[in-house]
Parts: sequence; C-alpha cells; structure tokens
Amino acid sequence: MDTKIKNRYNRIAKIYDVLESPMESGFSRWREKLLSGVKGKTLEVGVGTGKNLKYYPADVDLTGIDFSENMIERARRKSGNKPNIRLMVMNAERMDFEANTFDTVVTSCVYCSVPDPVQGMKEMKRVCKPGGRLLMLEHVRSNHKVAGKLMDWMNPIPLHLYGANINRETYENLLKAGFEPNDITIKHLWYDIVLLIKVNIKK
Repeated sequence: MDTKIKNRYNRIAKIYDVLESPMESGFSRWREKLLSGVKGKTLEVGVGTGKNLKYYPADVDLTGIDFSENMIERARRKSGNKPNIRLMVMNAERMDFEANTFDTVVTSCVYCSVPDPVQGMKEMKRVCKPGGRLLMLEHVRSNHKVAGKLMDWMNPIPLHLYGANINRETYENLLKAGFEPNDITIKHLWYDIVLLIKVNIKK
C-alpha cells in the first residue's frame, strides 16, 4: 500500500469521524442496508474507525482489517473488545488469510483509496468462499458526461488531502479483477455516484 496514504490516515484518525460527520446522516441508512445481507464468517476490508460495527448483527463472526494502525485503534474502542470481533492491521492488496476463508466480504467507501483496486478485488475474491458474496457500498465516477468530467477535475483535491479518489470506475475494476457481469448486481443509492454492489462468488 502507498505509505503516503497510510500516513495521512494515521494522522487524521482522531478527527476522521468529525470530518465525515456531515455525510454520515445519509450514509448511516445505507450502511444498514449494506449489512442487512451479512451472513456467516465475515470480513470487512477497510474497517477504518469502525463506523459499520454498530450495524452488524450482535452475533456476527467478524474480522476487520485496515492498513492504518491508528484507525484500527479507534475501531477497537468502538468494538468493546467483543470476542466475536477481531480487528487487525493488514494490507488489502496482500491479505494474510487462506483462500476460501469467508462467507461474506464487506467494503464501504474503501476502493477510493486502495492504490491498486483491481489487485484488492482479486484478493477479496481469493479469500471469499465459493457461493459467498461481496457486499460493497462505494462512491464512483458518474457516467453522466458533465458530472464525470467535473469529478475528474476535482479529484486532485481529495487525492492530495486524504489519498482518496472520487472518480474510480469500480464496476469496470471488478470486471478487470475477473468477476462476471452476470454475478454483479448494482443498486443506485444516490444518482449513479453512490452504489450498493453485490457480487456472487463463483470459482
């Protein structure tokens, strides 16, 4: 993972939730929708400060990873050290898990900041069991001609501040990672920019 991006997230971990609070009123209901489909042994990639933790079922068997030590520390505080929640520092592009470990793999607003998104998606496919699912809440580049170009023009700002891209083409990256179009379901939550993506894992 890009060391500069990791260092940025380590620096802002203490104030990350405050910085994102203006958007959270909308995202909170989308997080609930995302996690309503969680089943079995679950991995959250890019768990961050643990914003999703309160939306998981109480008995979830959850492993959360993030490349930022300081973000993981914030998430640990929210987890209440529950024995069914394990949080660890790990690179999403090179996970330490064995293949076919998880029934469900979750992301939310993660693939804007993974330096090599295609490699990260290949790793999610590798660690998810056949018959499992990826559940993704992601913001992406708009297909609208004007909006898309505006996002391209604005992208250097969040990229410089957070190491986050607002113009990632996540569906196209899933195809590059080897997923089939028929296995991908997309629901538009906010125009064509915020998406709920479900991917069935076939191997």
